[in-house]
Amino acid sequence: MVEKLALVGIGKIARDQHIPAIAGNPDWSLEAAVSRHASVDGVDHFETLDELLEKRPDINTISLAIPPQPRFEYAAKALRAGKHVMLEKPPGQSLAECYTLEALAKENGVSIFATWHSRYADCVPYLKEWLSRRTIRRLKITWKEDVRRWHPGQEWIWEPGGMGVFDPGINALSILTEVLPYPVHLAEAVLEFPENRATPIAANLTFADPGGADMTAVFDWRQEGPQTWDIEVETNDGNARLSLGGERLEIGGKLFKEGSNHEYANLYARMAELIKLGASDLDLTPMIHVCDAFSLGRRLNTEPFEF
Repeated sequence: MVEKLALVGIGKIARDQHIPAIAGNPDWSLEAAVSRHASVDGVDHFETLDELLEKRPDINTISLAIPPQPRFEYAAKALRAGKHVMLEKPPGQSLAECYTLEALAKENGVSIFATWHSRYADCVPYLKEWLSRRTIRRLKITWKEDVRRWHPGQEWIWEPGGMGVFDPGINALSILTEVLPYPVHLAEAVLEFPENRATPIAANLTFADPGGADMTAVFDWRQEGPQTWDIEVETNDGNARLSLGGERLEIGGKLFKEGSNHEYANLYARMAELIKLGASDLDLTPMIHVCDAFSLGRRLNTEPFEF
């Protein structure tokens, strides 16, 4: 049975990823778009979620591709209306909001899915399996990209709840929490805040590993030229390097697997599966590390940043 879906928020990520992924999956039919400023050819357009819920009660799934700050209100309204909900990452601006949404989904008998898209990169499962049989000695995340390229003019990322550099950094944390054979917690953090911004532009993290491994992460939003999304691991039985955000895996310095960008296609396949199973998937472990970074982090002020 084809599920009817409405996409809320028609911005860059919706056009680049969500719409092609929906179109490529026979389980889904994109029936409507909700946006004040944009529309999608060939589907119904509504300016508000209330209007959608009133005029298209036949649509059972809502995918939210909007910034985290207003997402709770939209998700809660959809869940109370008995709709399944997909949440673009991060699933909310606070853990408390996410726990409330999880409870609402259960109360209303619908599915909710926190879509950590980087976990669905082609090579992530292979690194997870490889690490399951080894002892980690050192792990280093380097996640550096150009905010002007990926978030042109998007001021919400610099506002409270927008998370700043943790908007991309949480992708690395979602992979970390997926591939590690055991949980770790954040021990130290240094966060760099531009003088004119409320969220950080860079972060250095140190994790406490129960086995004593040296585990760190560096996030930076000021990198021009080639972008860097790497996780390097040294173990008792060889080294591995996950790069391109999870699309490429090297083991022992040799190419083990090189995939393609199927992340959002895999997300929509997973959402269809959850609905069929009557289940939800709202893992919040990546967000816990972000919240701990803001709680533990030492703040450094840097020069003002402008788009």
